Amino acid sequence: ISALVSPTCSLQDYMLQQTMLRVKDPARSLDFYTRILGMMLLQKIDFPSMRFTFYSLGYEDKADIPADVKERTAWTFSRRATLELTHNWGTECDADLSYHNGNNERRGFGHIGIAVPDVYAACKLFEEQGSVSAVAGRRKGLAFVQDPDGYWIEILSPNNMFSLMSS
Repeated sequence: ISALVSPTCSLQDYMLQQTMLRVKDPARSLDFYTRILGMMLLQKIDFPSMRFTFYSLGYEDKADIPADVKERTAWTFSRRATLELTHNWGTECDADLSYHNGNNERRGFGHIGIAVPDVYAACKLFEEQGSVSAVAGRRKGLAFVQDPDGYWIEILSPNNMFSLMSS
């Protein structure tokens, strides 16, 4: 497959930095991603002129996060695979608003994935932490949970993936 060829020198330092999801109610979403899934809020940035707030989340050591805002911003945007939650101001007050999560019709966005050491233990913890029900995947050893906006999150164990692919 030609996509497996090594990148040219000019592309070597590129990385996947973030996936962005729009959220209706940031308080509910931040609670879900931090308390239930254990992510850390890395940075919050308000954009008053455009009326939205950006929340960057990830799995990082709190001791590594710079206190200085300028340093923290550069640090945040140099992390690999962070989750950006974007809240457009006022959406939390609109009872009729819901975002297209890509899952109602099977032709859109699918899911994000969270790697955990033990899928079954993680699902038990998620259920104990709140009203989150894990849904078993089509293959044993995979699960899915839904966030407050209906986005699916696949729960997987890297050490179990080869055996899942082989079955």
